[in-house]
Amino acid sequence: MKRILVLVATALLVLSGFTACTSTDKGTIKIGVNVELTGEAAVYGQPEKKAIELAVKEINDAGGILGKQVEAIYYDTKTDGAESTSNVTKLATEDKVVAIIGAAISGTTMAAAPVANQYMVPMLTPSGSNAKVTNDGTTVYPYVYRACFIDPFQGVVIANFSSTELGATKAAVIGSSSSDYAKDLATIFADQFEKNGGTVVAEEYYTDTDTDFNAILTKLQNAGEFDVLFIADYAVRAGLIIGQARTAGIMVPIVGPDGFESPDLVALAGGADKVNDIYFSTHFSTLSEDQAVKDFIAAYTASAGEAPSALSALAYDAVYMLKQAIEDADSTDPVKVNTALEALKDFKGITGTINFDEWHNPIKSAIVVELVNGEQASATVVNP
Repeated sequence: MKRILVLVATALLVLSGFTACTSTDKGTIKIGVNVELTGEAAVYGQPEKKAIELAVKEINDAGGILGKQVEAIYYDTKTDGAESTSNVTKLATEDKVVAIIGAAISGTTMAAAPVANQYMVPMLTPSGSNAKVTNDGTTVYPYVYRACFIDPFQGVVIANFSSTELGATKAAVIGSSSSDYAKDLATIFADQFEKNGGTVVAEEYYTDTDTDFNAILTKLQNAGEFDVLFIADYAVRAGLIIGQARTAGIMVPIVGPDGFESPDLVALAGGADKVNDIYFSTHFSTLSEDQAVKDFIAAYTASAGEAPSALSALAYDAVYMLKQAIEDADSTDPVKVNTALEALKDFKGITGTINFDEWHNPIKSAIVVELVNGEQASATVVNP
């Protein structure tokens, strides 16, 4: 009899353990985060992680979503496509997340996009801007979205800004041959600049392993006079090029894409005195007078110990977009959440009012920021 009671008690303990696990699972909403925390692109993934942590804390402090707390599960892409793909597979099949945020850059996002689509889990990249992120070249991925504008849009924006706002008529273009991001932007900028009546006097390319760009800059100078220099790359190399260009006596305005957005740009360029007459397209500016933006800046700065970047703002918006979709779906079923996300209308985020087009790209404004002594001095809004 005693042995039977022990067995019954043991069984009850085991069952209670199962019940506790089930209750815990049902009591949280799991969202996967797959961003660059190490590697070359960590400068983009780290601020996105900080913004996601802030948004999740705010949501949980306010009562969660559908009465449940949000649990963010973080994975590091290590700035590697294969790692990104593996992470999304785990998030979808093992962690059973409702949705995934990430990756931070286009390459790692494109590597993982087919996997998210295969397992029917909505994936929202804050900042993967390559046009092919949300599609296979011909058909949109039903489960893949982005919070940022696309490269074709920002390439045109920068070219138009160079022609109209800067009055440039001759451009030199330099970019990485190792990156679709860089190659596509260089082509888009050059095409639009010439459509505007300008002339591209020279185009030069390098690889992602290069750090000394003096020979290429000399080629540009020897190609003829130009009144604007477009650098198609991320800050890790753009900063070096800016510094070396200024040292070489190239003092024309330098323009670039959202990849310039980095707290390391000034250090890479060799000091704030090198970072003047620099312009880049972006999604957010701390110069905004909008109260919601001001509140975000204050909250992020207090939480992260640094001012937010466009990457931070995009990731913050991504969390709240998923929150809205889950609430609209009134469900944590990834398929139902995906349907609600696709139908999202006039979402008012920190980076603007967002609607998705048929390719799951947001229809929103861009901002061109001017840097003076390495600091944002002005921000020009450019509407789509």
